[in-house]
Amino acid sequence: MVDSPWILVFVTLSVLLDVFLPVLPSGVLLISAATVGTTGPNDTRDVVDIIELLLCAAAASCLGDLAAYCLAWRGGDWLDRRISRSRRIAAAQQRLGQAITNGGGALVLIARFAPAGRSVVSLGAGAAHRRPIEFLPWSALAGLVWAAYGVGLGYVCGRWFGATWLAPASSLVALFGAGFLAAFVSRRRVTRRKCES
Repeated sequence: MVDSPWILVFVTLSVLLDVFLPVLPSGVLLISAATVGTTGPNDTRDVVDIIELLLCAAAASCLGDLAAYCLAWRGGDWLDRRISRSRRIAAAQQRLGQAITNGGGALVLIARFAPAGRSVVSLGAGAAHRRPIEFLPWSALAGLVWAAYGVGLGYVCGRWFGATWLAPASSLVALFGAGFLAAFVSRRRVTRRKCES
């Protein structure tokens, strides 16, 4: 599937929808597509494919964030009931919403790398009724940085290791490492802001 001409569609849909379904393997799919895209014989075409992949992933990330933000902004009681079913999600949404309310735009960037962080931050920003100008630029930057990181990992590992199993394996280790680091940094930032309040 990764070598299919439809890969841009699959990556775009996966990244767009993983704000609502964090179990979708959008990061894995992005890295795999970038890895396969660098192992072909045509270097010029590889660069064009990589740029297309990066732009599609970044745009889909921003559009997904915007959809979640708008849903939370207008969701009202229905969304609150859905979120309150999970204590962990409700607590995380409350803490992150407070951090965003206090001007934590960098949290949007950091949370894009954390597992389900994108979902919680986008919904938290919408529920806190942050103005679009305070959220969307950070969302666009987060989507671009995340896409560049994923595509860059796939590209570099594809160049170093070729079409062997080492390329996607080392890329995935780096992806999950960034996710755990982002989750750790997000929790520390939220805890520090909470202590300062």
